[in-house]
Amino acid sequence: MQLAPWPYPRWIAHRGAGKLAPENTLAAFRLGASHGYRMFECDAKLSSDGVPFLLHDDTLTRTTNADDALGESHSPTAGEHPWGTLARLDAGSWHSRAYAAEPLPTFEAIARYCLRNAYFLNIEIKPTAGLERRTGDLVARDAARLWQNAAVPPLLSSFDVPALEAALEAQPELPRGLLLDALWPGWLETALRLGCVAIICDHALWDPSSMAQAKRAGFRTLSYTVNDEATARRLLDLGLDGIITDRVDLFSPARL
Repeated sequence: MQLAPWPYPRWIAHRGAGKLAPENTLAAFRLGASHGYRMFECDAKLSSDGVPFLLHDDTLTRTTNADDALGESHSPTAGEHPWGTLARLDAGSWHSRAYAAEPLPTFEAIARYCLRNAYFLNIEIKPTAGLERRTGDLVARDAARLWQNAAVPPLLSSFDVPALEAALEAQPELPRGLLLDALWPGWLETALRLGCVAIICDHALWDPSSMAQAKRAGFRTLSYTVNDEATARRLLDLGLDGIITDRVDLFSPARL
C-alpha cells in the first residue's frame, strides 16, 4: 500500500529523545516533544506472557536495574520475563539520577500518549529470537486496535523479515517499512513482496544509485541514525523523506 501524500513528519526522534533521556521510556518521549518533535521511533518486543513493551536490546542489562532487582540467577533475556516482573524494573537510573525509577512502558501506554497528543509513531518490531512471527503478529494487531479511529496509522518497521511477514498477514492495511543495515541481495524485491511503503536504511547506504532504485520502485526513503548537519544535508539533497535522529537538541523540526 502506497500512502500518498506521505503523512509523516520528516524529522523523527530516535527512541523518544535519542540519548538525552533514557531511551524507549515515556520520559524520553516527553523530552523529545519538548524539543518540537511530533514523530517518534521506538522498539517493541514481547514479554513472556505476550505483552508488547518498549526495549531495544535482547537483554535487560544495559538499560534496567534487572541485575540488582532480580538477583544473579535471573535470565538477562528480556522476553523470558512476564510483564509483572518487567514493570517493576528501573529503566531510568542507568541514564542519570534525574530519571531514577522511570519504568519500562507498555506499547499501549506509549500509543495512548501519542494518540492523545496527535504525535506520529514508527514502531520497530524487535523480536526475541524464536518469537519473530508472534511479535510481528501481536504488535500489528495491537497497533490496529489502538489506532482504529486515527487519521494516520503508525509505521511498522523491522530488520526481521518473518516479523514483517506476520505483521502483513495480521493487519495488511497498516503501512510497513523494511529496515536495512546492508543492501543485501534481494532487498528491493523483499520490500516489494512485503508490500512495504518505505525503506529505512543506515544513512551510509543512501547514495544516488540506491535512492534512485528505491524511488523508482515507489518507496519512501528514511534513514537512521543521523546526528550531524553534514550528513543530514547530504540526505536531504538526495531527496530523503524521513530522518531519524538522536540529536533532538541539534535539529529543530520547526525550522528545518
